[in-house]
Amino acid sequence: MANDCCNCCSAFKPRYKRLVDNIFPVDPQDGLIKNNMEKLVFYALSSPEKLDRIGSYLAQRLSRDVSRHRIGYVFVSMEAMDQLLLTCHAQSLNLFVESFLKMISKLLESHDLELQMLGTASFVKFSNIEEDTPSYHRRYDFFISKFSSMCHCNSHDVAVRQRTRTSGIRGLQGVVRKTVSDDLQVNIWEPTHMEKIIPSLLFNLHDSPLTSRPSLAEMGPVEEGRATGGPADDDEPYKLAETVLRDLVCQAAFGSIKSVLKPVLSHLDNHGLWDPNKFAIQTFKIIMYSINAQYSYMAIAMLLTHLDTHSQGPARIKAGIVEVLSETAVITASGSIGPQVLELFNTLLRHLRKSIDYQLTGQTMFDESANEVLYNERDERMNQNALIKTMGSFVSVLPDYQKIEVMMFLMSKLPLPRICHPSLDQGDPFLLSEGDALLLRMLLKSLVEVGTKYTTVSMATSFPTTFREPLFRLSLAPDPTIRSLVQQTLHTLIDRHDNCPHLLEPRIFRDISDLPLTYEACSRPDISFIKRHGAQVYTHLYDNLVMANNIVENYKYIYCTLALLALELGTEETLIESVRMILRVQEEACCLDQPLPFAHRYAMHSICASYLNLISQLTAIPAFCQHVEQVLDTRRSQAIYLLPEQALKSLGSGTGVPVVETLDPKQLFNLSVICEAFASSGHDITKLSIPFQAKTSEQLIQRRTSMDISAISVDVESLQSSPGSERRSAKESITFEILKKTLEPDEAQVEREASKRRELMERFRLTPLGEMAASNEARMTQIHTQLDKILEMVSKRQLSPAGSPKKNMTASDSVGESLPTYEMTYPSLCVY
Repeated sequence: MANDCCNCCSAFKPRYKRLVDNIFPVDPQDGLIKNNMEKLVFYALSSPEKLDRIGSYLAQRLSRDVSRHRIGYVFVSMEAMDQLLLTCHAQSLNLFVESFLKMISKLLESHDLELQMLGTASFVKFSNIEEDTPSYHRRYDFFISKFSSMCHCNSHDVAVRQRTRTSGIRGLQGVVRKTVSDDLQVNIWEPTHMEKIIPSLLFNLHDSPLTSRPSLAEMGPVEEGRATGGPADDDEPYKLAETVLRDLVCQAAFGSIKSVLKPVLSHLDNHGLWDPNKFAIQTFKIIMYSINAQYSYMAIAMLLTHLDTHSQGPARIKAGIVEVLSETAVITASGSIGPQVLELFNTLLRHLRKSIDYQLTGQTMFDESANEVLYNERDERMNQNALIKTMGSFVSVLPDYQKIEVMMFLMSKLPLPRICHPSLDQGDPFLLSEGDALLLRMLLKSLVEVGTKYTTVSMATSFPTTFREPLFRLSLAPDPTIRSLVQQTLHTLIDRHDNCPHLLEPRIFRDISDLPLTYEACSRPDISFIKRHGAQVYTHLYDNLVMANNIVENYKYIYCTLALLALELGTEETLIESVRMILRVQEEACCLDQPLPFAHRYAMHSICASYLNLISQLTAIPAFCQHVEQVLDTRRSQAIYLLPEQALKSLGSGTGVPVVETLDPKQLFNLSVICEAFASSGHDITKLSIPFQAKTSEQLIQRRTSMDISAISVDVESLQSSPGSERRSAKESITFEILKKTLEPDEAQVEREASKRRELMERFRLTPLGEMAASNEARMTQIHTQLDKILEMVSKRQLSPAGSPKKNMTASDSVGESLPTYEMTYPSLCVY
């Protein structure tokens, strides 16, 4: 009787309800009744207006089954909903989806893990469906919050924790996939959503062995398929989280990048992941490999801004942020750092200056955990080194013209000291303050780091005046460390064939061919450059060699600079100039009037020997090579302390330095022998016989900028041939005897010309530059006076427009006055 009543009541139900009821079996273990499910699908397709009611009724049944813990029927309901979603694409699908999302929400709210997994799997299937009609009112706030909480599951059961986190990540992936490509859906890029999604992904990434494996973004297609395509990866939440993060960053547009990166920076701050920063580096590698190349500069800009917010923080945290910047710069595509390149370096320099100030004062930010002010010099040095390394990383992705601009910019930030000539007291504490000296060393290290990323093409381009002059000025600084850094900067810019590592150590070579040196013929622009500025270069190298407070590194770097100049700019003029300078250094080392320690004298002799040994084999002049080898053999047998190995070792240790005031001439290089050797090979030795004179910077500048006054000559006698003056008539006729006397050489005249040339050479050698300039200035004044008189005599009168002057003009008047136009008298024929 009861069954008959139920059958009678069911007959009064709407058809869609009967069809829905028929899909449920008597025993839920039997699963969905497929035949009845096909009938329900056919009915939904033929009557799409009933689809929303079908969904509402299914949601009602699922809610009742969940509350009654009939889990089998719950699975049947969700299977039916999934099939209806996949097969039906009616205009009223939105209302059906609302019922479907209510069912998903009911499952996710359950405490049963299986129901949560079921709801997540159904939502992922739904996210893969492309809807034909937009939905303006649909919200995913609950799903984002629930999936994010699942990502943070901390169950003690490892299997449960892994399954829950994986489901949560897949759910977030479904939400992102459903909303990120549809502008009519909810804006997933809002900060409220990103602040939940991003930390959830990073939380799972943090539990992975990130530092022991390559990022998926760095893998090739085959490796990436192996890393993400296998079924075992479903059990690894960190791999799935990395994939979702890469997809999210890849889909981010210009206005959405900040919404993604801000939660990343906040997560790293909140969990103290800047120190150590391995996780931070790996996270930003994932971001930089996935982000659109044209937006990558925004990530760098946000990291710089974040560094500014931590400017008063601990040095280790700042160093961690800077190291992340360095790693991201390597990944950044060339030219995508952004338009404000110099502003980027200015920010890094500002933090470098602050770090130096903290190092000098010994104070950093107030540490709340320790409730005191802490200072760690090692941390500050680590921060400074990280800043310098980061500058080099950024420069490596810049084009060459911007690298030059960056070096010029760094040079403009250097606190230049006063010019310190070797004759000055090297211990003068007022040449550079302690803070400026420390900053100068850091900036020069930055300059060296930048220079290593630049490849020199033309010396004139790499050494413009505004860069070369301050650099050479710094080469005379009283601090030996600063001078060493200047020489290292010169090495990075001069060395174009990576010869520097083989030349850093001064040695005596039996055969230079054993060294893997690479060099080629000097180009014409470089020849022009060394002709113009070679005197300045070798003058500053000489001044560096004779410094009384040089250390071992100074001599090594100076020798390397000399050797690189010989290889890269090896012209005849460079060869002669360098030999003159070396012989002058040898003379200075032998002069007992100079206050040089004997260890420094021997080091100077050793550098001379090393350099002459090098260029003698490069030039391959037999007589020159023989003389150098003879001197070196004598030193090996009699004065080993004059060879580089022993001399530099004694200078570094300060022991084993003999005192020998007068050296045997056989132990020294002889100028006359070298001149004969060069002359035998066809070299011009005129300049080689002239002693090398070190000039100050002012003299070099005046030499380059002043004009050659002696080259200007005006024949005052030509006044006789000017207009207005009488010509001089010939007083004697030209005969054969006169022509014969003219062609015959006059011995007295030849002697007078030779004497005049000798006087002129002595004058330029001995007369001070100021006296010569004053003499030439007086001569020029006289010449200009004569020219003014000539111009006064030949100037013409200025006529009026009518051609008639107002008054009679004399020959001495230079300018005539003309009649005003209104005073002119016109002929009657011209007036009408």
